[in-house]
Amino acid sequence: MFLISPPLILSLVVSSIYAALFNLWRNGSLRDLSFYLLAAWVGFGLGQVAGWLLHLHWGMIGSVRMVEGTFFCWLLILLMSWLRMPQDKG
Repeated sequence: MFLISPPLILSLVVSSIYAALFNLWRNGSLRDLSFYLLAAWVGFGLGQVAGWLLHLHWGMIGSVRMVEGTFFCWLLILLMSWLRMPQDKG
């Protein structure tokens, strides 16, 4: 039987909600949503690794580092959104 760990499910759900909210705020398309989802998942994972390496235990839910995950998730979403912005040719 194939089971996915609860911390992984929580991380994916929270980061997916962040990506969906950002896409809704930006009036993005489904293509944009898929891009933001990928950025959010990678960012949340990087936040988990950073929190583990720095031995931070702020706002943990079980073994999920919510503060660090949220910070890196939004950081990567905003960075990727900025990198994808069309440049003015004026």
